[in-house]
This record gives sequence, C-alpha cells and structure tokens, in this order.
Amino acid sequence: MYVKLFVGNLAWSVDDATLEAFFQDYGNVRSARVINDRETGRSRGFGFVEMEVADVATVISQTNGRAINGREIRVNEAEDKGSRGHRSGGDRGGFGGRRY
Repeated sequence: MYVKLFVGNLAWSVDDATLEAFFQDYGNVRSARVINDRETGRSRGFGFVEMEVADVATVISQTNGRAINGREIRVNEAEDKGSRGHRSGGDRGGFGGRRY
C-alpha cells in the first residue's frame, strides 16, 4: 500500500537523504522531503515521506518516538491538503458585492 507520512520534530541537521535512509528499513521509499523556509532556506522541523508499506500502523508504531540526529520524531499519516476543513469550490462566503 502507498502511504504519505508526516514526520515532525526533526532536528535542523536532518536533510532529505537522512530522512530517506531512516525510513528505508520500513518499506520502499518513493520520496523523502524536509520542508524548508522559503526566505531563510532553513529546515522548518518537519517533512514528508512517501513510501510503499504492507501495514502503515506498524510503520508508524515502529518509527514514532525514535531519534534521528538526537531528536525524537513524531510520525503520523499525512492529511490531504483538501481535508483540513477548508471550503473548496466556488462559494467563498464573506461580504461580496459592489462598493460605491
């Protein structure tokens, strides 16, 4: 099964390759990406791993709380961008209309 994991509480020193190497023992990693701040280029302390696994619950239980570069990480199944309660589509609500 294909899964996208959210990995939080990353040390500033963790890069994409480190993240990929850590998760490689738990399944076939398609991608591993540490999210960086656009302005500073510094890690924001979290990332995403996309991988193929037999059982996502097992991977989460085996990796959540383990340390990478001295910090215990948090691992959860990532939410889809559209599932955070935001409206999608045409109706945006608010106070539209003409201004005179």
